[in-house]
Amino acid sequence: MITQMLFSRHEKKILWAVALILLAAALVPLANLLIPEGNFFHVPGHLVPLLGKYLCYALLALALDLVWGYCGILSLGHGAFFALGGYAMGMYLMRQIGDRGVYANPLLPDFMVFLNWSELPWYWYGFNHFAFAALMVLLVPGLLAFVFGWFAFRSRVTGVYLSIITQAMTYALLLAFFRNEMGFGGNNGLTDFKDILGFNVQAGGTRATLFAATAVALALALILSSAIVRSKYGKVLVGVRDAESRTRFLGYRVENMKLFIFTVSAMMAGIAGALYVPQVGIINPGEFAPANSIEVVIWTAVGGRGTLIGPIIGAVLVNFGKSIFTAAFPEFWLFALGALFVATTLFLPRGVVGTVQQHLATRKEQKKADAAERAYRDKAAASAESRLASLEPQAAE
Repeated sequence: MITQMLFSRHEKKILWAVALILLAAALVPLANLLIPEGNFFHVPGHLVPLLGKYLCYALLALALDLVWGYCGILSLGHGAFFALGGYAMGMYLMRQIGDRGVYANPLLPDFMVFLNWSELPWYWYGFNHFAFAALMVLLVPGLLAFVFGWFAFRSRVTGVYLSIITQAMTYALLLAFFRNEMGFGGNNGLTDFKDILGFNVQAGGTRATLFAATAVALALALILSSAIVRSKYGKVLVGVRDAESRTRFLGYRVENMKLFIFTVSAMMAGIAGALYVPQVGIINPGEFAPANSIEVVIWTAVGGRGTLIGPIIGAVLVNFGKSIFTAAFPEFWLFALGALFVATTLFLPRGVVGTVQQHLATRKEQKKADAAERAYRDKAAASAESRLASLEPQAAE
């Protein structure tokens, strides 16, 4: 029944409506640039990057929903792909600083000068070009996901074992990027960005453009995800999620199907990380923390996994609540987040969107049943009347 709901025509219209809303949201920064302060419709400057951050998180949650909601792969390591995409963009931004850094070295970033590096590492070459950095944003997370998935899925690692391995992967990357000799800024990470494509990162117009790019990227990712899950391949993915052994018995190469969707999801997460870094202004190894990946799972569960729209709503709502709650009660946020996940599991197992869909579907089925019952009663009454009408002449005789 759930599968039929997800692939209904009504659901398709809603997905397109959400995509159009996201495209329209790209114009929100104009309220900051064109409407003067004091006006009711003016959007404060600090809200533009904050809302952009929420959209980046929404894109990350959508990427997780592809593998968890439709393929049954509970990844606790998607934060790693997000961080790798962020580091690729951060390396480009660091190369754009040039001699405007604290140590005025035209080639080496400040942290390398501080650590007495004599030359730029080979893996930093090329990141002075935006096209190369954009390619790495897709290639590095995608390649890691492909290699990881190649071994994991062909070894038929599933369930909680796969989740633990993905968490171990992101924790290993956390430890690696913390080391100064890795050449990624160590504990401090990459920060103090100046320009992107020649424009000042702190300028209002640049922030507005980054927000618009994030909204458009999220809308395109939603359309792409919808096309994937509504195709024949997507229906087989749901079969893998619900009955992997039966799907394999029917002749499908389950490991290849998992590998494809896992790689695509990782690349989407990398794009989210790349859009996140210039808006937030920093990327450090803390983004690899397993707790961050677990938070993504919570966003997806709260919104409703297997719905595409649900993770977007869940990511925005939870992070908006986090911004408010941490300002008022910062020491209690983790307890509130844990309580939210437990409450969702107990009372909203399908998430917000999934519960609404189920309620609407139940009402629709009830209306159909009531209509069928009324039609049956009308037919029975008409049949009884016709019988009475045929008996009246006989009684008169």
